[in-house]
Amino acid sequence: MNPDGARYLVGLIGAEISTSLSPQLHERAADELGLKYFYQLIDIERLGLAADEAGPLLTEARRLGFRGLNITHPCKQVMVRYLDGLSPAAAALAAVNTVEFADGKTIGHNTDSSGFEAAITRGLPGVPMRHVVILGAGGAGAAVAHALLRLGAQRLTIAEVVSARAHRLTAALREQFAPEWVRPADPGDLAMATGDADGLVNATPVGMEPQTGMPVPEELLRPGMWVTDIVYRPLETELLARARARGCQTLSGSGMLVYQAADAFRLFTGRAPDVERMFSHLASLTARGDRSPVPGAARPRPDRGPDRHVPAP
Repeated sequence: MNPDGARYLVGLIGAEISTSLSPQLHERAADELGLKYFYQLIDIERLGLAADEAGPLLTEARRLGFRGLNITHPCKQVMVRYLDGLSPAAAALAAVNTVEFADGKTIGHNTDSSGFEAAITRGLPGVPMRHVVILGAGGAGAAVAHALLRLGAQRLTIAEVVSARAHRLTAALREQFAPEWVRPADPGDLAMATGDADGLVNATPVGMEPQTGMPVPEELLRPGMWVTDIVYRPLETELLARARARGCQTLSGSGMLVYQAADAFRLFTGRAPDVERMFSHLASLTARGDRSPVPGAARPRPDRGPDRHVPAP
């Protein structure tokens, strides 16, 4: 049933997004609400565009009747300069993952940060946050950093291959929060940075299909640490598998995916999707070709007995 007869055309701009699960998640949520909803992938790599050339796609999408767009790597920060306005969260982060077309204007939002906050609250409740290391200082890294500081992290270390990006994000976070809470680190300093870390978050695309690999040397993963990955393709990244084998609690990127998608869906349609059904749908999608853990569930350290349960996804 679609009482107002509305049709929703939305999409995703990014690189190497052919395996994205966003179309299925959004369209299934819309089906359950009786909405006519179509989700298109716009892969800049296939279009032969660099990230800083993707801005005009916003104008074209609006001309074609799109209601809005999700934005992913590597466009989250560069898209900011092409928008008419930003939500407070997007302005604070200087990065967008959702663009709403409203009243002839393009308004940027960031649902990554709220999505990560909800995911870690659900999947790793009560973990210590005296010191957390974040890998990556891009749009996702900024979103994760804001979420962790809101959750009470006492100290953050931002590690980034491009040191200038780490220093820019550190400066922004110090201005918005407190100078002593955040520091940058070069990859060569990771051993020292992780030595007393309670947690580690991979906010880079390392490990995302079709690529493989580890964003951090395995020997830096210590028993007692918690490790999360924002990558969800696959859910069981090499980082999470090796971290769990070394005695770490782990959390996949599925929770962040679902929660940020639900928030974006509300912006596009004005309707609230059923988040628990979205988790169930994601579980069914990944079960078809992925042997990963159930989405949303944290994995306990193997030396601490049986699996700790979280609310059923």
